[in-house]
Amino acid sequence: MAGTKKIKTALISVFHKDGLDELLKKLNEEGVKFLSTGGTQAFIESLGYECQAVESVTSYPSILGGRVKTLHPRIFGGILARRDNEGDRQQMAEYAIPEIDLVIVDLYPFEQTVASGASEADIIEKIDIGGISLIRAGAKNFNDVVIVPSKAEYGMLLDIINKKGAETDLAERKVFAEHAFGVSSHYDTAIHEWFAKKN
Repeated sequence: MAGTKKIKTALISVFHKDGLDELLKKLNEEGVKFLSTGGTQAFIESLGYECQAVESVTSYPSILGGRVKTLHPRIFGGILARRDNEGDRQQMAEYAIPEIDLVIVDLYPFEQTVASGASEADIIEKIDIGGISLIRAGAKNFNDVVIVPSKAEYGMLLDIINKKGAETDLAERKVFAEHAFGVSSHYDTAIHEWFAKKN
């Protein structure tokens, strides 16, 4: 198939863990390595799978009360690097940037937090920064990366893996990218509407 790429390393950072088990099982069976943060890493390891901590790649802990975890050149370089670009490949080697082929992420529940009647401070903390950035980065580099922007797409990826293993073609990655920008657009619209109502 056109533009077939193998998934070797997955970055997984999700707020909601439900529904992830089956996908992790299949990815693990296919030999995909896991990279994760905090609670998601603990969840992956609780299922018996090895998982590398993001901070072992970035050399930084989660800081500022969890506001900054994945925002680092080694993580975003690993997602955004063009695999067929010699300059990108040289810089990946120079700065020890790992290839990240799959990003599974969901966003802090902003709309649910607003609907719950939470305080303004709590609502502000539910404006996702790292997650939305990972979604955009993975979608931008759909040529090389699979982006799974919410649990609604777990089934799509599972179907692909069940049919042909941990490989995707360009058309499939474009569909994931389209969904990803739909997720980010909806999320930012909800945040914009909340701010607009406050003024």
